[in-house]
Amino acid sequence: MSTSAGGYPAPISASAGARVPWTVWACTSASILIAIGLYWDISWHETIGRDSFWTPAHLLIQAGGLLTALVCAMTIFSATFQPNSVARTTSVNVLGFRGPLGTFIAAWGGLAMVTSAPFDNWWHDAYGLDVKILSPPHILLATGIAGIVWGGLLLTAAEMNRAAGAQRARLQRLCLLLGGFVIVHSMILRLEYTNKVLLHSSLSYVSLGIGLLVILEAPARAAQHRWARTIMAAIYSVFTLLMLWILPLFPASPKLGPVYQPIDHMVPLPWPILLVVPAFVLDLLWPMFEKAPRWQQALFGGVAFMAVLVAVQWPFATILMSPVARNWFFHPANYPYFTPPNAATVRYVFVKVDANAMAFWRGMGIAFAASAASMWLGIVFGNWIKKLQR
Repeated sequence: MSTSAGGYPAPISASAGARVPWTVWACTSASILIAIGLYWDISWHETIGRDSFWTPAHLLIQAGGLLTALVCAMTIFSATFQPNSVARTTSVNVLGFRGPLGTFIAAWGGLAMVTSAPFDNWWHDAYGLDVKILSPPHILLATGIAGIVWGGLLLTAAEMNRAAGAQRARLQRLCLLLGGFVIVHSMILRLEYTNKVLLHSSLSYVSLGIGLLVILEAPARAAQHRWARTIMAAIYSVFTLLMLWILPLFPASPKLGPVYQPIDHMVPLPWPILLVVPAFVLDLLWPMFEKAPRWQQALFGGVAFMAVLVAVQWPFATILMSPVARNWFFHPANYPYFTPPNAATVRYVFVKVDANAMAFWRGMGIAFAASAASMWLGIVFGNWIKKLQR
């Protein structure tokens, strides 16, 4: 591969072939496998209980981590010990080892995921069942997953930035796909704060304001597609809806107690948050602001995104809590077997988290401010990814 005057690899010509590096395919496949495994695992916990570490969902999650760790490690060793390796010409140096930046991040993520498995098993043996999603081993697992999806995204973006023609178009599509699954994994961590009973409180919108636009904006800028935000939000929505409709098709029953709900099928996770609507609005209006100063882009994008999200999600939450939504399409009766009969989600009533109107508006102010700040970080990070070559 030739090198440009600035020291970066020269762009690949359109005739150089449209082959996507197998490391990119491995990270993409792992991101999808892990997302399926995570949704399946949460459903398993809510339907059956944690009967064993060796559940199919756990094995699928760890398979994704192991696949990434092995493939990225092979790429790094090849770039390090084979001077004529193609990967070496597009590599960085980390502690004497060479390889593309994304492979180092993804390999570390895979290692963290594999390490989290015995940690999680020990945690359950020592402290019993998880009360919350964010337990220490789950935080390690989530950090490892973030390393895989972001490492894969950086690797794909760097390949795309050096490519042209059909190669670039194919890598751009993979970049959008990975960006969609970055959103999927991020929204899993927000499940406790975006339950339908909380969607009429400021807590849900503060949770969505903190960091979400970093997740959305940075990959969108990296992909450099006119409708990148809409496509990535749609990938999140379609994936979540498919899991919502497919999981209940499988029969299952609780193996642990106490059992408060009569369950005879896998419990699905909630309906997706309507991120696709504000994402579409941003894509639609962005050409009007793309040449504005960065702070104006961040302020406009953050405020517009949160305003549209509240405008559509608030009334939709009312629909989800109404008798109209009590059918297979919306699946509102997706509470776990251990949910007491008097719980708000079973009674279809909103939980009042905010003590009074002042507390609510203070929380919404924080949500809008966090959304604008997240947008600024997403712009900065996304512009850096656009320049990534290695």
